[in-house]
Amino acid sequence: MKGFERLPGKHSLFWKLACLLIAFCLLMIWLSWSWGRYMEEQNAYLADESREVLRGYAAGAELAWSTQGRAGVDAWLQAMATREPTWVGVIGKDLQSLSSTPLNGNENQRLTFLRGLEWPVSRHVKGLPWMKVPFPVDPSAGSLVIELPQRFMPGRYQLFWRVVTNGVIPGLFTLLLCVGLYRLLIMPLNQLREQANAWRADQLNTRLSRDATSRQDELGELGRAFDHMSERLQGTVRMQQQLLRDMSHELRTPLSRLRVACDSEQDLAPLRERLGREVDAMQRLVSDSLQLAWLNSERALLPQEDIQLQALWDMLRENACFESDWPASRLPCLLPVDSWVRGNLNALAQALENILRNAIRHSPAHGVVTLDGYREGGCWHLWLEDQGGGIDECDLERIFEPFTRLDGSRPGDGGFGLGLSIARNAVQRQGGRLWAENAGRGLRVNLRLLAR
Repeated sequence: MKGFERLPGKHSLFWKLACLLIAFCLLMIWLSWSWGRYMEEQNAYLADESREVLRGYAAGAELAWSTQGRAGVDAWLQAMATREPTWVGVIGKDLQSLSSTPLNGNENQRLTFLRGLEWPVSRHVKGLPWMKVPFPVDPSAGSLVIELPQRFMPGRYQLFWRVVTNGVIPGLFTLLLCVGLYRLLIMPLNQLREQANAWRADQLNTRLSRDATSRQDELGELGRAFDHMSERLQGTVRMQQQLLRDMSHELRTPLSRLRVACDSEQDLAPLRERLGREVDAMQRLVSDSLQLAWLNSERALLPQEDIQLQALWDMLRENACFESDWPASRLPCLLPVDSWVRGNLNALAQALENILRNAIRHSPAHGVVTLDGYREGGCWHLWLEDQGGGIDECDLERIFEPFTRLDGSRPGDGGFGLGLSIARNAVQRQGGRLWAENAGRGLRVNLRLLAR
């Protein structure tokens, strides 16, 4: 019973296959019934052309009888003997011969089994059937009786039509069924195979056709999953390549300075201090780059807990004041005490810390960085706003890309351009959203997090 616990959805491939097979079965039933009746008529009844010929014979016999009597019938029968190599007679309504030659006993006996033109003709009766064709003008005057010529017998192509009915036509419809199944099943699978082969050839930009991804069934879901996986693979490879290029560029400068410092003839104390600063900078660069690479490759949501925003801000503000020598009054929090969100404490703390450091770095002298927000349904909309003058609208999204620094547009120094990228990834991994906009006197970085 486990197979019936979950029925397929209305757009399931199961229903498409079921409808296709049901339509095929109904079509075959209809074909068997209608074509069978047609072939029965063709094989059991006289053809229209044969009926017209026999009616013409009856008209000729009637004309001979009405104009010349028995002598005319005798002459007409002699002419028919040369035309049709079969028995032909003309009888009256009393079943007696209208010619000068009377009927013998065998012929009288056969008259009891006469068949009309509209009757079915059986091929299983011994001998040829005898047909009765009334005179067309005056049927009561007499009738033509003829032993049906062999060439008029129906069903001459019975074997051929049996082969067509039982072999050719079902084969054609089965071929149509196979074409339908091929288009429904095999063609999407071939496209998936081609995409997999393209991945194997490092062609990660290959995508499935719109027909394959727009299907509302399991194969359509599989195609969309393939495309999504291809986009992720392409994005991951592109990010790794970009990360390697940027890291090599960023490491080249401190390494050059280290080489110059080592080759210089400075005193030991200044040299040691210089080497320590460069090593610390490279260590931060490598640490942030590895953390960003891990956040981009790890897509699972982080474990969540209840977080009080004001308490978290107090901790971050204390560390920021220690690092920047800012007084706490320049980092106010306008959120109420009961501001709680659901998220990962470490990831959210790191994201807010990176955003705060970026805001402090680009704030003017005596500037203020404010944390504020409001609850909107089941989410908290938070923002950190500085007074640094903002940035160009075209750069609002670019600042979240790795190694992006806009030092020419906003005053400040330091950093490798990884903080905001790490912050966005950390927020997204706990089900939130992070974006930036120009507001007031500076830049506003918005966060949207789940409320407790």
